Amino acid sequence: MGYQSGQKTIFITGGASGLGREVGRYFAEHGWFVGIADINDKGMAESAKLLPEGQSSVHRLDVTDRAQWKQAVSEFGAITGGTMTVLFNNAGIGEGGPIQEMEDAAIDRMIAINLTGVISGTRACFEMLKSTPDSCVLYTASAAGIYGVADLSVYSATKFAVRGLAESHDIEFRKYGIKSRSLMPGFIDTNIISNVVEGTNQSGKERLEEAGVMVSPVSIIGPAAWSAVHGDKVHTPVNKMAKQLAFAARWMPGRVRKQSVSLASDLGDVLAGSEQK
Repeated sequence: MGYQSGQKTIFITGGASGLGREVGRYFAEHGWFVGIADINDKGMAESAKLLPEGQSSVHRLDVTDRAQWKQAVSEFGAITGGTMTVLFNNAGIGEGGPIQEMEDAAIDRMIAINLTGVISGTRACFEMLKSTPDSCVLYTASAAGIYGVADLSVYSATKFAVRGLAESHDIEFRKYGIKSRSLMPGFIDTNIISNVVEGTNQSGKERLEEAGVMVSPVSIIGPAAWSAVHGDKVHTPVNKMAKQLAFAARWMPGRVRKQSVSLASDLGDVLAGSEQK
């Protein structure tokens, strides 16, 4: 089948698993052509198998490498006739712990992927988005970008920054016909929380749920991304936890601080390792 002229297109970073894979599946169900970009070749192949034959392309991409961005976007454009309806700027990693105990390399890597890589993606895709009618750059922020989380300070900082990009670009890109949106999910049942927490026999999901933290199924992210792209709101809190946090951060910040203290150790343990979204 392959790309059909006039077909809407979405380019997804972190498309080999998790949120990226699910959004690709959902948009493909609605007839879109999906570009899957990641560093995980096996995961990309698995994502592509979930989509209708000929309705996707795969692109090896380390988002911290600007040259790879240029190459991947060029390859995608060659397939889609230079169109990109949506850039899902999604790839990211999470790592927790007290900031004074974090390794320099871990901090630098998280900033490079979660922030600098996101900026590089928007820059690399800008001309293609500009030339595509009714286009949108969709960022993956986080509930941790609504209110800072103890023992996740660097991660939270990157997600606050992504939130700022979405808001700035919603204004900046308007004259070019490009919308800018962000997703702000709470905890979603993906690889980032599926591993067993060190020193326990519990998965990250089990540890979070035991601590009273809601973990939503990954299927929630597809409709949320669709609504964000087609709606008027800059930010879309994805699940009940994120919506409650957004409300509380605005009207009851004291309560949010108290809750964050009680949850800090659990969240830090769950994100003790890094995983692509």
